Amino acid sequence: MQHSYAPNDMLMLRLDYISCGLTISSTILVGRKRWEGWIVAALNSVLICVIGWNTSELGFIPANLFCLVLYAYNLRRWSKIPAPEVGKARHSQ
Repeated sequence: MQHSYAPNDMLMLRLDYISCGLTISSTILVGRKRWEGWIVAALNSVLICVIGWNTSELGFIPANLFCLVLYAYNLRRWSKIPAPEVGKARHSQ
């Protein structure tokens, strides 16, 4: 038996794969302490809200709105941390 997919179903399937890639990318970037990871994570949260809206799984929306606030907080906090100076000795002698 073959499954027939509506065009909207294929769009959601592609959005799921995009979200998967964004999740992996943001996790790697944040793990490497790159601020760009928070931006990628925020884009992913917006995408998950779109998926939740289009599939009527509305529980995804408040959770990801909370995540967006958390990402903004973390991004702001990370931007205030001074970057270590390259080539400077850690211990003065």
